[in-house]
Formats: sequence, C-alpha cells, structure tokens
Amino acid sequence: MSEDQKDPRSGAGHAARGVRVVRGALAALSGLIAGLVALCVAELVSAAVRPEAGPVTAVGGAVIDRTPAPVKDFAVRNFGNDDKLVLQLGILALLALFAMAVGVASLRYRKVGSAAVLVFGAIGALAAVERPDGRLSDALPSVVGGLTACAVLYLLAGRLAFRPSPLGDRGADGTTEDTGGPTGAVGAGTVGADPGTFDRRGFVIAASAAAAASAGAGLLGRRLNASGAAEAAASRRTIALPAPASTARPIPAGADLRIRGLSSFTTPNKDFYRVDTALVVPRVDADSWRLRIHGEGVTRPLTVSFQDLLQRKLIERDITLTCVSNEVGGPYVGNARWIGVPLADLLREAGVKPPSKGGRADQLVSRSVDGMTIGTPVDAVMDGRDAILAVGMNGEPLPFDHGFPVRMVVPGLYGYVSACKWLEDLELTTFAGYDAYWVKRDWSREAPIKTQSRIDTPRPFASPKAGPVRVAGVAWAQHRGIERVEVRVDGGEWNPAKLAAEDTEDTWRQWMWEWPAASGNHTLEVRATDRDGDIQTDERVGTVPNGATGWHSVVVAVD
Repeated sequence: MSEDQKDPRSGAGHAARGVRVVRGALAALSGLIAGLVALCVAELVSAAVRPEAGPVTAVGGAVIDRTPAPVKDFAVRNFGNDDKLVLQLGILALLALFAMAVGVASLRYRKVGSAAVLVFGAIGALAAVERPDGRLSDALPSVVGGLTACAVLYLLAGRLAFRPSPLGDRGADGTTEDTGGPTGAVGAGTVGADPGTFDRRGFVIAASAAAAASAGAGLLGRRLNASGAAEAAASRRTIALPAPASTARPIPAGADLRIRGLSSFTTPNKDFYRVDTALVVPRVDADSWRLRIHGEGVTRPLTVSFQDLLQRKLIERDITLTCVSNEVGGPYVGNARWIGVPLADLLREAGVKPPSKGGRADQLVSRSVDGMTIGTPVDAVMDGRDAILAVGMNGEPLPFDHGFPVRMVVPGLYGYVSACKWLEDLELTTFAGYDAYWVKRDWSREAPIKTQSRIDTPRPFASPKAGPVRVAGVAWAQHRGIERVEVRVDGGEWNPAKLAAEDTEDTWRQWMWEWPAASGNHTLEVRATDRDGDIQTDERVGTVPNGATGWHSVVVAVD
C-alpha cells in the first residue's frame, strides 16, 4: 500500500494523542496557577490580619507543633538555622504536587476538581486558628485565598474543555461522526476528532491574567506586611539604652586565648545561635509593647511598658546561653553581654514569694507574642542569680531574631525552660497545674544545664603536622563554673588543659592543651569538671528529655 493509500485516521489519532498530552500539561499548569493565586491572595489578606496568619506560616507552625521531639531535634541538628526554610520549601513542594493533581482532575471533573482547592484553604484556616496564639480572624487569609483559587481553576478548566469544531468531526468520507464521551473529557470523541478543539487563546489570556494579578497581590501583600515590620525596626532604631546601674566587670585579660579556630569569648550577635519555632520572626513595636505580670500569689498585678523597664535599675552581665537541642560538641551555645531589669525585683514588686519562703506558685510561665510558653522554677529566678528581662545584647537593643524588645535570660537553665523571646506575659502558677509548650512534648519540666566541653580545634578529620599541636575549645557549667578540663589521646591518660581566665561562673571558659602529636590517626577526647566537683559523664545520651551527655571526641590524621 502506498503512503497516499494509508488510512487518514492514523494521522488524526496521533494528533489527538498530542492534544491530550498538551491539555494534560496545561491542566497541571492551571493547578499551579491556582495554587499561586491562593498563596498570593492569602498574603494580601494577611496584611489586614497579621503576617503569622498566612497559610504557609500557619501550616508550618502546626507541623512544628505536632512534630515528635526526636524528629524536631534531627532537623535542628542537621539543618541548623535553615530548618525553617527547609520546612517551608517542603510545604510549597507538597502544595505544588497537590495543585497539579487537582488541575488535571478538573479537566475531567471540572466542578469537583475546582472545589478540591478549598481543601488547601481549609487546612490553612484550621492550622491558623489552632496555633497557641491563634485567633478566629487568622482563618481569613486561607479561606479567601482558597475561594479565589477555586474560581480561577474553574475558569481555566473551562478554557481547556473539549469543543467540537464548527463543522463537526469529519470521518474519512467527510461525514459527521459521533463524539460521545463525558463533556470536556480528555480525548472525548473518536480518533478522527479535530485535535484543535479547545480554546488555546482563551486559556493563555486567562492564565496570564491570573498569574499576573496574583503576583501583584502577593507583592502588595508582602509590601504591606513589610511596612509593619518597618515600623518595628524604626522603633528599635530610636532606642538609646541607658547606662546600667550595675555594670559587668571588664572581661579579664586572658579570658580569650585568641587561638585560631577557637570560638571567641564573646559571641557576636550575627553569629549567636537561634533555635525557636517561629517561622516568621515577630516584629514588635517597642512603643506599643506591654508586659503583664499576674497569677497565683501575685498581690499587686503589674503592666509595664518598654519605657517603664528602661527607667528602672538596669544591670549588665556576661551570661552564656545553651540550647537543650545542643548535641555533644554542638554549636548551640553562645556567650553575650546582656543588659536588663532584674526579674526578681519585678516579681517582688508584684508581691510574689518563692515557694521556699511560703509562696503559692512554683512555676513562672512566660508567654511570647507568637504563643510560645516556657515554664521556669520560681525559686530559680529568685535565688539571687542574675535572672533578667533583657533589653540589650552586646551593647545594642536586642536584635529581632533574639527577642526584641524583651526576652528572659536565666543563668544555669537550658533555654527551653528559661529564655522566652518576644516576651509579653508572665503568669505565676504551679508545675502541677500547667504544662508549658515543651513539657507537653515530652521534655522535662526542669532542666539545669549539664557540665559540658567541646573541642573547637583541630576540626574533625583535620591533618595537622607532627609535633606540637594546640588542642583548644570551650567548657561550660553555668551557675557552677568550670574547675578543670582534661584531654586524652586514643583512650590514654588524661592530661590537664590550661584554663583561660574566668569571667564569671555564668560564662563559658576557654581551654588549651599543647599536644606532642605523632604521625598516624588519633582520637582526641575532652571532659570537664565543675566547681561542685562533678566530672562530665562519658555516658552518651541524646538531647531528649533534658540535654545531651557524653565526651566530645575528634578524629584527626597527623602527617
């Protein structure tokens, strides 16, 4: 059979299959555009509610709230400060896959597929209102975004619906054939159907308009949200911290050994670790900020403004903070010079007595503007240690990432039971009557910082030259102090390290040991002893439920 004698239906069949592929791809694109519309419209509406009400932020926060402690610890350990970015990218990836699937479904089932977009809005709305600081109005961005996306997908799916050609579908003999099948279905009609029977031009116009409008809405929403943050930033720039009534003593000469690779004694603000659950860093205007102190045993409830705090007696102290998520040898520890108001003074002014002196409350619950709750023993903040409501860090107002305008700092306790950032409420209660955020997630109610040490240099798998090698690092046991640090090689005898000068018992302490290194592979280990005489244990335990233990070790290959 010659080429011109072949059944013309075969060419039309190939064309029809090509149309099905194109329509399927455009349907997936329609879903993506609808998803973009949902996010951008929600961003715009969140500007009228609050930035934390956006669907990605709300869903991300809900995921964080429900993530088991070991998984959360894994994320902090492996992604560090990027853990929240990884979570947000994961949410967006899942949303994109869901949107494409819904878009393809809407090609055959236009109404049902379009309505499925509302599932995204419902999830976002539910996540927003169920957050610890959730409000009913927080559902609005997700609801409006979902409804708008539903309408857009319905419109785009209509542009992709199958439409017979004006002359009908002609068979090989020129007669009109039946085009049975579901209305608008992919590949409806016979193999002889005209492959150019959906509204290409209408789809391109509608899709372009939807994408452009949603992008405009998203940019406008982001700009409006940024304006609120700009006001908070402006309020921070105008703050001049008063000179503290009680200054920190000068850092002793020799407290910083200044060895290459060794952490500096004072951690710069930009390098200070950040571990929290906030996907959007709160931007609080200091001018409108208020702190409420109330609860059991409070005879004189207080409400104080930021200016009220600045006018009180301020103290300045060097204090090392440690996150309970810090693995043995981990980076989540840092030392800074803090300025703030003694917390015990405020509590006494409110009529609070510690339980050791007959007080009714044994737990101080601090609340952040983002709904985080942290429980701290009342006895700990009133036992004479330098527990403060910090307003300054390393000579400047607190950075936003670290709790501006006010945060708690309590020496000797892990951050999850003491270091509430973006503070707005202090409630006196009992451990029996209330479980704070992390306690509900299987962490201990009380968590004094454990004696720990770390090798900063040489780094793991380094290749130093044979001969004298400086092994150096830091050790900490806040509110007890470091008495001794020892290093050993390949499980041998312990060697005393040289300790840097001590600033206070609430700060970490640098150390150094000069090792006569021989060629070969070696394992270095370190342990510390605190002022109570307790030697750092070698028992390797993870961070849950109240902090990791074990000796930090480093493997090196000496040339």
